Amino acid sequence: MRDVAQPAVAAPAYVVGSGRNATLSPGEIGSFLKFDPDGSGGLKPRVDVPTAQAVVDKDLSSTEAEPKDATFSFAGDAATVVPAVTGRTIDYQKTFAGLLDALGKQGDPTPPTTFTPPPVPPGGTRADPPPATGRAVNAVYTTTPPKVTTEALQAIGPATVIGEFQTTGFAADSGQNIKRVADQVNGATVKPGDTFSLNDFTGPREAAQGYVEAGIIEDGVPDRGVGGGISQFSTTLYNATYFAGLDEVEHKEHSYYISRYPAGREATVFDGVIDLKFRNDGTTPILIRTLWTPSSIKVQILGQKRYDVTSQTGNRTNPVPAGVKSLAGNPKCKPSKGVDGFTITDTRVLKDVKTGQTTSEPRTVRYNPEPQITC
Repeated sequence: MRDVAQPAVAAPAYVVGSGRNATLSPGEIGSFLKFDPDGSGGLKPRVDVPTAQAVVDKDLSSTEAEPKDATFSFAGDAATVVPAVTGRTIDYQKTFAGLLDALGKQGDPTPPTTFTPPPVPPGGTRADPPPATGRAVNAVYTTTPPKVTTEALQAIGPATVIGEFQTTGFAADSGQNIKRVADQVNGATVKPGDTFSLNDFTGPREAAQGYVEAGIIEDGVPDRGVGGGISQFSTTLYNATYFAGLDEVEHKEHSYYISRYPAGREATVFDGVIDLKFRNDGTTPILIRTLWTPSSIKVQILGQKRYDVTSQTGNRTNPVPAGVKSLAGNPKCKPSKGVDGFTITDTRVLKDVKTGQTTSEPRTVRYNPEPQITC
């Protein structure tokens, strides 16, 4: 009582932050100063960190900042880099490590001087306060780097849209999932020589990650599943990389043809099983930009233009009749007319913008017949 408790609440104490201080009144100090058995018949003091943090947060939360990725600002098709912001949070365990010592010191009627940090250059880090004295401790800040750095975007150079694609026509619930995956992918950069994997980049796409149930087709029957609609985003992303001239590593078309997608030029995905991968085979980074609306999703690839890309789609050949499938015993059955299967070849033609040399990349796709469903 005499050596610890009474001195601790004899006067206010302070936490010196960046640009402002937090004042701890004697009553607030009493709320977080705790005593535990020391194992030898005595007591040892401690700071209850969550309680003390709640007190200090009222004054110093404004001195913290979430990290912000570097982005592009657009004027027409030209893009300029908006610098990243390094995140800054208070490590309260370290901040309060010296608070017990400070509470044992004599009260000073003069509060510590407010530390005003010097101006911070774009992308820089704010300076820390000088060492605190008396009944004060410094807030210990930790930095959190942004995922997309200023340097990463500056390395792209005078970026332009080198490939883009847009799809439309999705239900509201599928649109939620498309928006969620678009938000995750927006701003992703791919360094020269690196491979982008949609499954690896987003991780699991389940309810815990913000995805909802939406319509899917299971064995030709309409059904519901968490993450329905993601294939529309993967198709849009695939086509954007297609027209950007990036190196395809892995993609898989749907088993059945879906009329809102270009035949032979679409991609489905499934967690852990079917992926969309492409490689940045250029010499500068590229950035993925997504633009979502309630009725459309557009994906743009920004970087240094290397190719003029066109698509040459052949005729549909080897038709396979849809046939008829009865699902009379399935309560979810919904009759449909069915779609014939067919084979089609799409050829990507890349013309080097510097040399004029042309390269052709044909890909042949066979779509299974989607049977006519009777109930």
